[in-house]
Amino acid sequence: MYLNKVLLYGNLTRDPELRALPSGQQVASFAIATNRSYKNKDGQKQDSVEYHNVVAFGRQAEVIGQYLKKGRPVYIEGRIQTRSWEDKTSGEKKYRTEIVIENFQFGPSAMGGAGSANRDESSAPAQGKGSDKSGDIEYPAEEISPDDIPF
Repeated sequence: MYLNKVLLYGNLTRDPELRALPSGQQVASFAIATNRSYKNKDGQKQDSVEYHNVVAFGRQAEVIGQYLKKGRPVYIEGRIQTRSWEDKTSGEKKYRTEIVIENFQFGPSAMGGAGSANRDESSAPAQGKGSDKSGDIEYPAEEISPDDIPF
């Protein structure tokens, strides 16, 4: 069995570019930045940034083009794909590796809201469908005691 799965959480480095294929299907392309902190051999903290090209199709592309902007955090699930084409001006073969979105969720915004969009909404969990309100969750008023936990 083979697996091509990518999970990323990062910030958009530019506004999504929305285009249409000849078939009329929408395509959104953008990039996100992820970072990592580590200590080098001298024990000093180092930060490194990776930039990822991302592409979405169909309804997801429309939603991304409408709601995501530069600097906004986003969680992405997808697959890695490398495509190639011949440059018309130089005749040189070009390559681009990108993440094709299968599922995504908006990260927290300044307004405090979050949402998600799934390619196959029939397989999405029921609590995530159609609800974009974070105030719908009702928490119990009483405190939970460790003795109440069954394990």
